[in-house]
Amino acid sequence: MGVVEKIKEIEDEMARTQKNKATEYHLGLLKAKLARYRAQLLEPATKSGGPGTGFDVQKSGDARVALIGFPSVGKSTLLSKCTHTVSESASYEFTTLTAIPGVIEHQGARIQLLDLPGIVEGASQGRGRGRQVVSTAKTADLIVIMLDATKSEEQRRLLEIELDAVGIRLNKRKPDIVFKRKTTGGITINNTVKLTKTDERTIRTILAGYKLHNCDVMIREDITTDEFIDVLIGNRKYIPCLYVYNKIDAISLEQVAKLAHEDHTVVISCEMNLNLDYLIERMWDDLGLVKVYTKKRGAHPDLADPVCLRKGATVEGKSSKFNPHAQKVGLNHVMQDEDVVSIFTK
Repeated sequence: MGVVEKIKEIEDEMARTQKNKATEYHLGLLKAKLARYRAQLLEPATKSGGPGTGFDVQKSGDARVALIGFPSVGKSTLLSKCTHTVSESASYEFTTLTAIPGVIEHQGARIQLLDLPGIVEGASQGRGRGRQVVSTAKTADLIVIMLDATKSEEQRRLLEIELDAVGIRLNKRKPDIVFKRKTTGGITINNTVKLTKTDERTIRTILAGYKLHNCDVMIREDITTDEFIDVLIGNRKYIPCLYVYNKIDAISLEQVAKLAHEDHTVVISCEMNLNLDYLIERMWDDLGLVKVYTKKRGAHPDLADPVCLRKGATVEGKSSKFNPHAQKVGLNHVMQDEDVVSIFTK
């Protein structure tokens, strides 16, 4: 039995199993096995299983945004509208043929926008260049999921399933768990909060399934079994995501308003050029970029060429008496948007 068949068998068994307190232990075992098989499927041991031609796109600029969606949702059109890059496309159900990069210049930043080939159902198992698509998506600082506003919400659910299956966690942060391997001493599990979504027995079972018999585990939030497996595997990517609904010119105003009020959502029309500027502003906000202006001693800051950093980045520098707006910054100074810092050369 191949890996794909084993995955299907476990998924079927999980679907048949009722979720209650009595089955938590059994479901924990199944989830641990499923995570292991999915890792085997997507990360083959041989080099021949690596990414395909055309997906080795060098990361450039201040941030990377990956465009993901089913075929014919308007990704190629959005790329050309925002970056003036032509993406090879066709009128049928398979448009972009390879990964096409473009650059958005916004507020002094260069944001790489990467149009990935349309995902098909089963991409997480390698269908339709799925491995190449998702491996490239994992390198993004922001994922934009393009959706067709004229179609059902099933499209969004299917894309979330495919990305979740390959370890991409959308709009989530890494669970507050500290896991440390050791050579002896057995398993020690401590938690600072009450666990209501899993229990110690399930956690110990999962550890045994991964042949981990000596380790320390500190849990600092009320986690689920899936979240514990994510931390244990260690290769999950927690990436912010914007859901972009295209073709709003083809639906009613009531439908537009409903979609626009959903979390992490932007509504646009590529055909009518509606809301594209706002979409770029939302990308900027969700990327968490800030502009920092540098200045040399005795000179005014160069406001035309900012340095773009991520929120939370720290810099080391000194203040300058020549500019009252220059910041006194240290190694642990957290940069704010439009800070001015002095640079000194020896």
